[in-house]
Amino acid sequence: MQVSLSDRQQHILACTVRHYIATAEPVGSKVLAADYNLNISPATIRACLGMLEKEGLLYQPHTSSGRVPSDSGYRIYVDQLLAPEEYLNSQLDSFLRHCPPVGTVTAENRHFDEVVRGAAQILATLSGYITLITLPQALHNHLRHLQLVQVAPAKVMLIVVTDNYLTQSVLMDLPLGKELPDGELVDRELQILSNFLLEQLRGQSLGNLAKLDWQELDRQFAKYADFLRDLLRELQRRSQPTSPSPIMIHGLAEALRLPEFSELQQVQMLLHLLEQEQEQVWQVIFDASTDQRSDHPLDHRLDARIDNLSQCSSQRPSQRPSQRSQGQERSILTTSAPFDFAQGKKLRDLNQRRVKVVIGAENPLEPMRSYTLIAAPYQQGTINVGSVGVLGPTRMLYEKAIALVEATADYLSASLS
Repeated sequence: MQVSLSDRQQHILACTVRHYIATAEPVGSKVLAADYNLNISPATIRACLGMLEKEGLLYQPHTSSGRVPSDSGYRIYVDQLLAPEEYLNSQLDSFLRHCPPVGTVTAENRHFDEVVRGAAQILATLSGYITLITLPQALHNHLRHLQLVQVAPAKVMLIVVTDNYLTQSVLMDLPLGKELPDGELVDRELQILSNFLLEQLRGQSLGNLAKLDWQELDRQFAKYADFLRDLLRELQRRSQPTSPSPIMIHGLAEALRLPEFSELQQVQMLLHLLEQEQEQVWQVIFDASTDQRSDHPLDHRLDARIDNLSQCSSQRPSQRPSQRSQGQERSILTTSAPFDFAQGKKLRDLNQRRVKVVIGAENPLEPMRSYTLIAAPYQQGTINVGSVGVLGPTRMLYEKAIALVEATADYLSASLS
């Protein structure tokens, strides 16, 4: 939604949203004049509120009441007026105090489930909202056997069998010189390479297939290094989650105390969705966290205090108008360096993490359309294997929730590295 607002109108919208988030009470011009240093008269504020209502960013629940933000008002607030960098450092600090050090975490599946459960509980406690974390799909498949086969001149297929006897394959062309290579020689070399790969990768999760010490290849096989790397990366890409894995859900009791969860029928629909329709919920969370669209990126960076955070790890109304259609949710693009939880510092190479914010009617599932979903992916290597999300009222502390979701995703990614 494109709305052109003056600086004054943006400031009044931001104050209205923040006041409503804090109080859950409709906001009037007198309240804004008294509680915020706007340096303008209540009449001027009232005129601005009227214009914001005309644009669909605010509405009046009752004729005689003040205004509250619509979904579109929250969207403008998140896209244009948010300052999550002010919260990110403190929320990382708070999150790390509750987490075990990354060095004590094992990536074995049975243990990582416990790590996810603990992270979900911490996120629910710190945010006050419902926490939804998908378990890592890629960890459920480990390599049992592989074979490189020449299926045609200069065409090689990599066949992989997982521990649960699922088979995947990738077909690629060999890098050619001026002449076709000798078929029998290629067959012999592929058998040696198959043995080498199997020795290196047997028992590894599919998310780790590209991690190989290429220095161990004999000089005569070095010509295959780039080819093998491309093969394994393609297989790794195909191993990304395509079907639901279990979802850890925490924070229901805390969230149900919020006024937006007071309507019984609405809450029953949401609980049924979370408990009985997890396949649909999984798709929404995973799609939200891995969607690459971003119309209005918002950069925010960790400040210098993040280098000290390793010390911590060691120790809404149903009648509101819907102004946006589905599919217009936005990503917040963060270009801060991911946090190295093991070393207590930012990593050298910058990573672009997208924290997705889906507000109200933007949610594709009806029981979620009164709420906001904030989600981000966590990774094993370079592959998105799971998602971290919080679900709460549209009257949400967005800065805090975004920072906590990002901190949790970084922690889980570091735990799998």
